[in-house]
Amino acid sequence: MEKIDELQNILGIKFKNRELLKAALIHKSWSVENKNKINNERLEFLGDSVLAVIVAEFLYESYPTKDEGELSKLKSVLVSKQQLSKWAKDIHLDKYILISTSEETSGGRKKDTIIAGSFEAILGAIYLDQGIDKCRDFVKKKFLSKGIEIELKDYKSILQEILQKEFKTLPQYEIVKETGPDHNKEFDCIVKLDKESLGYGKGKTKKQAQQNAAKEALKYIENLKLKKRKNK
Repeated sequence: MEKIDELQNILGIKFKNRELLKAALIHKSWSVENKNKINNERLEFLGDSVLAVIVAEFLYESYPTKDEGELSKLKSVLVSKQQLSKWAKDIHLDKYILISTSEETSGGRKKDTIIAGSFEAILGAIYLDQGIDKCRDFVKKKFLSKGIEIELKDYKSILQEILQKEFKTLPQYEIVKETGPDHNKEFDCIVKLDKESLGYGKGKTKKQAQQNAAKEALKYIENLKLKKRKNK
């Protein structure tokens, strides 16, 4: 009871039907372990669709010059498991999820799929309890209004394509450093061609660090091309 009140304060929403919020926090592993028929999968299904509408509407209004393809790429990033997991962790949702003992032991509370699914379930619960307007208000105020950084280009794919074409080989990524506590790590990454370093990048995740390293590598390659043209 106390945890439910605590979570409602974090969400900034007082539920009319508190059972909806409770159900949104029950992962299937917990319900199986405790022989409980209730879990959050149906709410997750509903919340997924609600989120898609809210994000699509937000992007349509925020980026009037972008075409359908660009908007689709932006949307895919914002509704990804990684992004939803980040938002969920921002409000400490992972602390309130009910998971089985085995999931707890195997680090389930940190898994993007479980955390993101619970986030969608919460949204589904808000929708059933108070409607789409409250959902829209919640997502925009808590997350979208704080600014979003979305990378439209997949620098790793672009770099791989260039190196395969020019050198018939793939780039190698190496995480050379990890700093910070488990909940707020930063990774340093180097991307190499054979033994030559092409780029260096940092990020809150290994994937982000790799993307930033690839981005720097592309700049490096472009500068080399410019120098060659000038020397001709």
